[in-house]
Amino acid sequence: MAIIVSQVKTTLEESSNQDRIWEAARKTARLKPEEIEKTYLVKSSIDARKQDHILLVSSVGFELKHPEEESLEQLMRREQEVLKRTQNSRNGQFVKIQHNPPQQFTVGNGKLSQPPVIVGFGPAGMFAGLALARMGYCPVILERGADVDSRVEAVQQFWKERKLSTESNVQFGEGGAGTFSDGKLTTRISDPRCSFILEEMIRHGAPEEIRYRQKPHVGTDLLRNVVKNIRQEIISLGGSVHFNTRMEEIILKDGKVTAVRTTQGEIPTQAVVLAVGHSARDTFEMLLQKQVFLEPKPFSVGVRIEQRQQVIDRGLYGNHAGHPALPKGEYQLSWRNEEERGVYTFCMCPGGFVVASSSEEDTVVTNGMSEHARDAENANSALVVSVDGKDFGSDVLAGIAFQRKLEREAFCLGGRDYRAPAQSVQSFLEKSTPDLSKPLTTPSFSCGVKEANLREAFPEQINQMLEQGMRRFNRRLPGFADQDAVITGIETRTSSPVRVTRNPDSLQALGIHGLYPCGEGAGYAGGIVSAAVDGVRVAEQIMALYQPLQ
Repeated sequence: MAIIVSQVKTTLEESSNQDRIWEAARKTARLKPEEIEKTYLVKSSIDARKQDHILLVSSVGFELKHPEEESLEQLMRREQEVLKRTQNSRNGQFVKIQHNPPQQFTVGNGKLSQPPVIVGFGPAGMFAGLALARMGYCPVILERGADVDSRVEAVQQFWKERKLSTESNVQFGEGGAGTFSDGKLTTRISDPRCSFILEEMIRHGAPEEIRYRQKPHVGTDLLRNVVKNIRQEIISLGGSVHFNTRMEEIILKDGKVTAVRTTQGEIPTQAVVLAVGHSARDTFEMLLQKQVFLEPKPFSVGVRIEQRQQVIDRGLYGNHAGHPALPKGEYQLSWRNEEERGVYTFCMCPGGFVVASSSEEDTVVTNGMSEHARDAENANSALVVSVDGKDFGSDVLAGIAFQRKLEREAFCLGGRDYRAPAQSVQSFLEKSTPDLSKPLTTPSFSCGVKEANLREAFPEQINQMLEQGMRRFNRRLPGFADQDAVITGIETRTSSPVRVTRNPDSLQALGIHGLYPCGEGAGYAGGIVSAAVDGVRVAEQIMALYQPLQ
């Protein structure tokens, strides 16, 4: 339990003096120094709405001294007294008590004859595995790609030599697609398990700052060690992780899971956590053949747009750009037209790179990546347009076919050697000859680029929305889409194009006992944290049914 004081505002000049922030928060809560046992930062953000008066906005936590002879009830009464002190003041609305109970799991009475099997070792599968392992369920985890160190080698070879491994790449392998990203931990969901996810990531090597940053990120360089450390704990607790092992079939009998067939043999099990990620297209095809209920789902497609990071900083912070108290500038922009089609930025990477992310031969797919320092010259983000059945048809796998069509078109436009098609924003907007000699931003795509007209890759309605987004967003953020910005194609893996529909109460696939669709690939998450939270939720459902094996 803690007293939380929010909306503590300080200027950039004051922000370097942490004691001043603590003191302002203490006065707001009307606490006496002798009452306080511990002070810490809960949340930190930047208010840059007025560029001539940028503020650091903090939330500060206080833990009160708790003498040995004082009961928990007495401590709670003292905390309530603190709230009463502020109720009649104008600052009362900024003071509250926060309870953070530890994550607890309950177990059922059913008998497990074999360990649960988790398919996929991205955030959802990883945290499902960690939760199950800690409670003695000895999960067997299958990952079609390689361990993170071998995976890095395969990805680097693809980027340098354009030799693609279809099993170990930016999409597949230990840690999932998030391992080659900015490690962004921002989420829109409000779930108490979010705190559990962040604390576990810190415990396994993520920086402490993710606990309080408004837009926390780990960075792909640090995230790799976090992933390995979680794997090692799972194994130490009796679980197992099998790399280069692809699930080929789920074995069903009378509507129940009995086993999974893999490239390494058959594994009997009563419970399968399906955490395959959004790019496991062959798995979705297998599920459809097994008559697992799937639904087509809207997603988004578009390009990666790059600007020099200093341009974004200046657009957001004005003359304060470069101030040591300010983080690298980030943006999140969106607009929706009268037909309710949206264009928006997604997965923004300050000081990062655009990376080749193909998982199938003869395709070009882009993604964004930053290391923890975010110190590269360019900023980049996806600039994408929402698409649905009106664009790609009503068939269950029509979205996948639409993605493939765009990715293969980008491969052709890029020269058929995994370079990506790219052009200046100005040439896209003016519908002129693609030209990369004039912009000051140099494309960072890891396999190289080829000048091409990206309008040829998309249907006209998508081109129109991209154009609208560029023009509107450049007015809101100067420099976003000016003559020095560039775009690289193609961005298609924004989210899963299908949903593996599940019962909202049991979290099991409709009509199939023991199959638990999970995370982003199943259509129930949209980022590292929400996928990890969904993994924990599914693990809780399995625990609630069965006794541990140990």
